[in-house]
Amino acid sequence: MSSAAAVVLAAGGGRRYGMPKALVEYEGSLLVERAVRTARAACDVVLVVLGARAVDVWRTADLTGATVLANEDWESGMGSSLRTGLDGLRGFPGTVDAALVTLVDMPGMTPAALTAVAAHAAPGALAVATYDGVPGHPVLLGRDHWAGVAETLTGDEGARRYLAAHDVTEVDCTGLADPADLDVPPPGVPSAP
Repeated sequence: MSSAAAVVLAAGGGRRYGMPKALVEYEGSLLVERAVRTARAACDVVLVVLGARAVDVWRTADLTGATVLANEDWESGMGSSLRTGLDGLRGFPGTVDAALVTLVDMPGMTPAALTAVAAHAAPGALAVATYDGVPGHPVLLGRDHWAGVAETLTGDEGARRYLAAHDVTEVDCTGLADPADLDVPPPGVPSAP
């Protein structure tokens, strides 16, 4: 049976938000804790990529059950974080067929959506969650594609360019999760402690 490992991208500085989103408290827990818990409910292997204020996140957040990776080049954008996550998965030869990529700033992500996309795990797989026909997260990248994806990663763009050039399975996750991300603080919520 093929298996997917979750890669939680949580390295950004949250420039528009005013602080790293990994340290944002949301409904009683940090966004990074929520993302890791959700990922652990769907995948046995979970990697979380930290960057901005990584030491603060590591000391503050409960990341039990996740392998923590540091992206020293986090300021260059999401591309370097995805590369860090894919590189980290190479340490799991033979046990992980695909990376299930999810973002720290999507508090409405659910184990159900992650599981639905992870069900397509295979070394040659490419899959993306859709919500009312609109592509979103999580994104599934089969092991056979990791090197190709890594070659296309630049700046704040993830695997979008690579996916656009390949056949991708769309997995309808409408109603399974809320695909909205937190780019700015909700009204009335302070942006920095």
